[in-house]
Amino acid sequence: MTERPAQRTPNRQLAALIAEAGFSNAGLARRVDQLGLEHGLDLRYDKTSVTRWLRGQQPRGTTPALIAEVFTRRLGRRLSAQDLGLDACAPVYAGLEFAATPEEAVDIVSGLWRKDSGSHVELRKIAFTPAGLVVPSRDWLIGRADERVGHGDPSPRFAGEPGAAGPRIPSQGRPGVPRQRSSDRGPGQRVTSGDIAALRSVGELFRTLDHAYGGGHARQALVRYLEHEAEPMLRGSYGENIGRRLFAAAADLTRLAGWTSYDIAAHGLAQRYFVQALRLAQAAGDRAYGSYVLITMSRQAVYLGHGREAVQLARVAQQGVGSSAPPVVQALLHSVEARGHGVLGEIRACTASLVRAERAMEAARPGDEVPHWARFFDDAQLADEFGHCHRDLQQYRAAAQHAERSLQLRAPAYARSRLFCRVVLACARLGLGELDQACALAAEAAQQASEMRSVRAIEYVRDFERRLEPYRDAAAVRTYRDRVAALG
Repeated sequence: MTERPAQRTPNRQLAALIAEAGFSNAGLARRVDQLGLEHGLDLRYDKTSVTRWLRGQQPRGTTPALIAEVFTRRLGRRLSAQDLGLDACAPVYAGLEFAATPEEAVDIVSGLWRKDSGSHVELRKIAFTPAGLVVPSRDWLIGRADERVGHGDPSPRFAGEPGAAGPRIPSQGRPGVPRQRSSDRGPGQRVTSGDIAALRSVGELFRTLDHAYGGGHARQALVRYLEHEAEPMLRGSYGENIGRRLFAAAADLTRLAGWTSYDIAAHGLAQRYFVQALRLAQAAGDRAYGSYVLITMSRQAVYLGHGREAVQLARVAQQGVGSSAPPVVQALLHSVEARGHGVLGEIRACTASLVRAERAMEAARPGDEVPHWARFFDDAQLADEFGHCHRDLQQYRAAAQHAERSLQLRAPAYARSRLFCRVVLACARLGLGELDQACALAAEAAQQASEMRSVRAIEYVRDFERRLEPYRDAAAVRTYRDRVAALG
């Protein structure tokens, strides 16, 4: 790989970190090459390359970020390219930092929003990295609440100043047409309760669209809203109480941006949004919501087949929120851990987690105070989690029973969740040898997936089709393939 002309100043920062990590030059080069393979890069570094870096030469492209990640994994703390005395580079690992201060958190997350709402397509191609889960979850668990989040002069400019009249949602825009900034908020403008209510309303709107039509339907509009409305608020003027509520609302919208990115298979970008939502939740002083972000990260890890990391994230969430959480939240946390065990094929551990989830749900009472983000977790969702786990453990009769129950209870507004559950039921019917029913169910799901903007929906259908391969010559399978092909 071509490198820049040598600098005169030896890189003492890199030398110190190599000594701390206990790497040889050849060992560091080998680890950089191996990490490059995870990202589809064919790198050919050796001990001579490292010697050049130590003498002051700067590697090009994404290599500085890869080197920084090698040290992050080895030393257990987040290191940037600049920490190694290397130039800033393409954002392969940008956004995985767990910021030291609320101000730094705003800088990091707003940088993601701006890049994502522009033409930086490479940001949506960044790979998911399991190692990027370790440091943020640890820092969240052991970190202390921020002492101060207030910003600027929080005093009102006018007595009785009203809040925002309502949420403004930027349009998707047209190629080649410059976007106008939708916010008329000036630097340092006071943030009001009305502003925060608008953020919350926008979150509910985009959540409804996501459930019904998939993450790709309005994801870009959500990111632009964050850039043009939420960022000016975060850089505005507010006291401690409003500030905590502002960071909580921003955390919720950022998690949703990650969720919709995850749904369109932009997994590396989603991971970065989740990490930043976790940090914003800490600034909000909302420990329970932080646990929700962690189990969202756990769900992504399950989907990508990283069962061990999924279990660890769920357990960190449980430890972080403690036993004082409402029963519904406890049920949610245990069910997500069960999903990780299910992916790993750990029958006893999966069953134990499901039992804990079921008992917690039974302890819930109609009058319990439940956080807004946990209200979706009802008997239909619990049955859905059971169905997925039993499918992964190849316990098909139980999977079918729970999937059917979930479909009976689940409201039509949760169209994508119903689709997922229908595919789980199809897989269970297939496992029980009921080929005709399995194909009929999957054909319905394929029809629904064709009407959504959700890569996950398509992948659920494709997973079923892979399971069909041993039966490819059966009449029911040929009929299924004809129906799917007609969706075109």
